[in-house]
Amino acid sequence: MSIWNAIILGLVQGLAEFLPISSSGHLSVLNNLFSMTTAEGGHLFFDVLLHLGTLVSICIVYWQDIVDMFFEVLGVVNLGPQANQKKAHYPAARLFLMIVLATIPLFLILPINDKLESLYYDSIFIGVMLILTGFMLYVSDKMVQGNKTEKNMSMLDALLIGVCQCVATIPGLSRSGTTITAGVATGLRRDFAVKFAFLMSLPAVLGANILSFIDAAKNGIDWASMPAYLVGTAVAMVSGVGAIYLLKSISRRGRFGGFAYYCWVAGAMSIILTMIF
Repeated sequence: MSIWNAIILGLVQGLAEFLPISSSGHLSVLNNLFSMTTAEGGHLFFDVLLHLGTLVSICIVYWQDIVDMFFEVLGVVNLGPQANQKKAHYPAARLFLMIVLATIPLFLILPINDKLESLYYDSIFIGVMLILTGFMLYVSDKMVQGNKTEKNMSMLDALLIGVCQCVATIPGLSRSGTTITAGVATGLRRDFAVKFAFLMSLPAVLGANILSFIDAAKNGIDWASMPAYLVGTAVAMVSGVGAIYLLKSISRRGRFGGFAYYCWVAGAMSIILTMIF
């Protein structure tokens, strides 16, 4: 793999993973139509590294939240039975609980994960899912602004958003777009819906990375391409940080409609190019 190939793929991964436009969809189009990468053989390890880069991006932007959750959970554990009496003083611990609840539905995907991954190679299907993502974002713009945060969102809210994260494992469907829309639909404040969507992706991405790393180790690693892999990973991390800050800024204005139009165009182009070539 060339350095330029790795840079382009890293940039696409970093931007599309967090902007609600589907990283899997864009990487699939680059793979299927332009043969820029492959999930077979050694390059599967590159996919693992790209996702690791975006995982680091979330940790960089939300580092303080992660630290707060860690120490507050320890505080709740130390309090024992008295924790329920002082739960108002532990919003970060409550956020951690909501993330755990939202992660549980992902276990439903494990039995059919291989079938879902096979859809990655169907560019027409990817195009349809990108168009569907656009409609979700368009609808989310029309929803009334909620006021829920980690302090008052319910367990049911977390589980519903978690189920939507399961649905978003379908290639071409934006994970961030789906979970943010679900968060807004359950009454979360838009900026908190963005924050929750990214933090709840940490265990999901980490778990997927572990499974993918095992597969990559079995298939073998192309060590000659390692310099390109590392450059692509760094690009994914830096562009991921930029994408998160951009979406946080946009969420404060409450408008994701521009991404809807982009997804419609990208989905249509994927379908048209597949039919032509």
